[in-house]
Amino acid sequence: MKLVPRGTNELSSPWIQAGRLAFLALYAVTVLAALAWAFSNVRQIDPQNRAVVLHFGALDRIQNAGLLLAWPRPFEQVILLPAADRVIERRVENLLRTDAALQADRVASFATPISDALAGSGYLLTGDAGVVQLDVRVFYKVTEPYAFVLQGEHVLPALDRLVTRSAVALTAARDLDTILVARPELIGADSQAAERRERLRGDLVQAINQRLADLTATGLGLGIQVTRVDVQSSLPGPAVNAFNAVLTASQQADKAVANARTEAEKLTQTANEQADRTLQVAHAQASERLAKASADTATVLSLAKAQQQGTDPQMLLRIYRERMPKILGQAGSVTTVNPKDDSRLIIQGAAQ
Repeated sequence: MKLVPRGTNELSSPWIQAGRLAFLALYAVTVLAALAWAFSNVRQIDPQNRAVVLHFGALDRIQNAGLLLAWPRPFEQVILLPAADRVIERRVENLLRTDAALQADRVASFATPISDALAGSGYLLTGDAGVVQLDVRVFYKVTEPYAFVLQGEHVLPALDRLVTRSAVALTAARDLDTILVARPELIGADSQAAERRERLRGDLVQAINQRLADLTATGLGLGIQVTRVDVQSSLPGPAVNAFNAVLTASQQADKAVANARTEAEKLTQTANEQADRTLQVAHAQASERLAKASADTATVLSLAKAQQQGTDPQMLLRIYRERMPKILGQAGSVTTVNPKDDSRLIIQGAAQ
């Protein structure tokens, strides 16, 4: 039987070998983690970005596109920002109508009106007491990286508030027709309205940048500058529906007035034709009656004229002798009375 030293069995046991392997693995992981931590801030900066390096919280340097060499945390902190020429788009949600207001619009009625807060959500009041909706998209650049980093998560909410405040002040100082084409019939009457409408975006950019400059002057700058603003203006849905209803009613009224004028013109023409025809018939009948009356009275007029002039003293006796036989011939019976006899006569059929 061969004897093996005791120390040799302990060193070659499976548990000891497993412990060695675990220690080597842990050591390797620790070395790799240390190397990863040491080179954690060594990175490549893309052309559309730039990096702000903070050394123990203080601004140390600004690194543009390229390879960045910086100490790991907590010695130095690297914050990526957009490049100086990169334009960032931001849609201002504060100026839009909220989902609760849209839901209230769908279910609201005269019996259950919505609250004032929901009713006015997303609407701006103009200088002439009009109401308009603005969908604003802001395009800005980061001009002061350290101020932008210092403000951090407060930059975008502050920008939304500045844009909302500028939009409210701008719409309150303008008429509705200088913001959008609400009444086309007034475009030709006011030539400055179209010009002011074109200047709306520029005025809004100027107002926002002025407020950003005021914040910078007080030491609370956001480190950004607005380069462009896109504004999509529209009327509220109920106002559009009411306008369409009024426009439809106006068109129907104009059509009814046109039809009434056409019918009135037709009736006028028909009445004029009937009046002309009646007048012509009356003139013709008057001429015929006048001719007949002249013919019927011609004999009487001639006899009256002859009697007045005394040219024919026996005219009445002659006419009496000529006409009496014809008259007596038409009578059924004739009773003659002597005008010189004053005796009383009883005539059959006469009143007593």
